[in-house]
Amino acid sequence: MSKTTADAVNLEALPGHYIRRLQQIAVSIFLQETAPLGVTPVQYAALQAISNTPGIDQRTLAATIGFDTSTIAGVIDRLEARALVARSASADDRRVRLLSITAAGTKLLRELVPPMLNAQIRMLDPLTKTERETFMRLLQKVVEANNEHSRAPRNLDGGAT
Repeated sequence: MSKTTADAVNLEALPGHYIRRLQQIAVSIFLQETAPLGVTPVQYAALQAISNTPGIDQRTLAATIGFDTSTIAGVIDRLEARALVARSASADDRRVRLLSITAAGTKLLRELVPPMLNAQIRMLDPLTKTERETFMRLLQKVVEANNEHSRAPRNLDGGAT
């Protein structure tokens, strides 16, 4: 992309514009599919990560799902208020809060997965199977290559950053 004056920039030529629009669309489709369950995409990611790694601490959770540590506590607060997750102090360090999914959280997650997966299908429905595979490969490549520039870099190794 060449440099140009501000009055001549075409939004339709900017990848950031389309990425922002795609994020809006992805959230909208997710919320349409999961509306009766009252879970946001970030809350789903947190629940799934906690379910996948029982006893994960909040900082590692934030790094795992690519969410900033200063805000993840609010997400956990909301999930805890709904009795979907429980916090406990680490035996090694009382300042560290370990997270576990509750029975209610597991039940909700089981109900949530089918409509969440349907949302994923809807997001990529305009593409052919080959285009979906290419899109996902390129999307992952761009995100991973730019991960360090995020305000909340995801730990691509799976542990705390």
